[in-house]
Amino acid sequence: MATAAGIIAARLAAAGCRLAFGIPGGEVLTLLDALDAAGIRFVLAKHENAAGFMAEGAWHHTGAPGILVATLGPGIANAVNVIANAHQDRVPLIVLSGCVDAAERATYTHQVFDHQALLRPIVKASFMAVDGAVGTLADKALAAAMEGQPGPVHIDLPVGLAGMEQAEAAPATAMRRAPAGPAPSAELDEARDWLSQARRPLVIAGVDVLTQRAEAAVESFARTRGAPVITTYKAKGVIEEDDPLCLGGAGLSPRADAILLPLVRQADLVVLAGYDPIEMRTGWREPFAPGQRVVEFSAVPNTHHMHRAPIGFIGDVAAGLEALGRDLPAQPAWADGAPARARAALRQAFAPEPEWGPGVVFATARRVLPRETVVATDSGAHRILLSQMWDCYAPRTLLQSTALCTMGCALPLAAGSALADDRPDPAPRAVIVGDGCLEMVLGELATVRDLGLPIIVMVLVDESLALIELKQRASGFANLGVDFPGTDFAAVATAMGGHGVRVDSAEALEEALRGAMTRRHFTVIACAIGRKAYDGKI
Repeated sequence: MATAAGIIAARLAAAGCRLAFGIPGGEVLTLLDALDAAGIRFVLAKHENAAGFMAEGAWHHTGAPGILVATLGPGIANAVNVIANAHQDRVPLIVLSGCVDAAERATYTHQVFDHQALLRPIVKASFMAVDGAVGTLADKALAAAMEGQPGPVHIDLPVGLAGMEQAEAAPATAMRRAPAGPAPSAELDEARDWLSQARRPLVIAGVDVLTQRAEAAVESFARTRGAPVITTYKAKGVIEEDDPLCLGGAGLSPRADAILLPLVRQADLVVLAGYDPIEMRTGWREPFAPGQRVVEFSAVPNTHHMHRAPIGFIGDVAAGLEALGRDLPAQPAWADGAPARARAALRQAFAPEPEWGPGVVFATARRVLPRETVVATDSGAHRILLSQMWDCYAPRTLLQSTALCTMGCALPLAAGSALADDRPDPAPRAVIVGDGCLEMVLGELATVRDLGLPIIVMVLVDESLALIELKQRASGFANLGVDFPGTDFAAVATAMGGHGVRVDSAEALEEALRGAMTRRHFTVIACAIGRKAYDGKI
């Protein structure tokens, strides 16, 4: 017979999980041992928040749910931010925590609080493992994490139960569901009529395309119909961004909105493919013209009402697009060339500076780094500009927190993605962060060192929380709490076992990047851009 911890570990291994991340405590030692026995490697991080982002990074590469392990009390409390991120960014994260047994909780209070009560608002489900039903709860947790819009699910495992043998059968056969497209209906007939009549169709693709692995269907539909594609930041790369049909990512830049939203309103049919407006700023509330024809394919019902579509279908995005376009002949699209003009306007609006600045950093890095490079970026002004400038040529190659927009995510996202990439010749991993972001997670440079990951970290040094400072200044407030003295990141990198260099020109950055690609350990490139470097750029 297997133990409770062993059953949970076996269920996770059967779901394809091979990595777990966290910080151990006495209450999860039995669980760690069980994960190892099941073939799931445990990776020690320096903070539970970073561990959760490493788990997300691994999921982006493998497609298997991420695993975060946290001990009771301060361990699970430290993880709240990354769990909230998984909830808003639609990440299937299995959160495993230890807790004291029920009888002990009656009198013992040290480090004890109700984990489930804390997490319920930010998880899809929370389970307390119970004797005799551990496997069933693990199966329910995996199903909840992966179905519909993915998200975090929590399992609390009492320490006494973890090592207790269970009289349960072997893991049940995983339930599989065939992709479900819209059933024949008057609504589908009407949507097909709209498509057959459309001469200015446009697609907006979002995070559900990624979670359902529907990117090929989006690209095929767009090419067949000649429909330009706007993506959310999370969905960048669903169609190659050097393709004339691609209008790049949208979500947080008013400068981009001023170009894209008028084009959206010119469309005579807008197809929403897995589009979730949780990534978007307020400018994308009710973005459609009165009476505009909009057809929506989404994983879950629209309860946000940030936009409303006259016709909507819930289910599989790829199957929905196929049903919409099935056997309809292609028609000439956008004869006036408006998408090409919008694409050119975006390129001009987000062109790099003539000399040195964040735009030059991004343009230089994109030119030097291989096409297949996976980049992770943090939250802040740099992320908004980068997401408009950085071309992605495949999905999941620009990793970021786009719904919660939390700081401290980029370095661990890249680490988890790199660790999960076990190909003989893995794609390079790079990180682009602000200095305030990197200072949040400097300890994880030691994790990257310990794992032997040759991650390239480009930190934009302006000694300020630039996005907040910009908003503060625009609001007429005094400069408070947004500036800080500089850190010698090159020296820190060297002290922590990597290589560090400071640059202030495109030529120096190119040299540093080429050197970084030859090393077997991490490199930190401090790009000194100066204060107020993002003014007028986003």
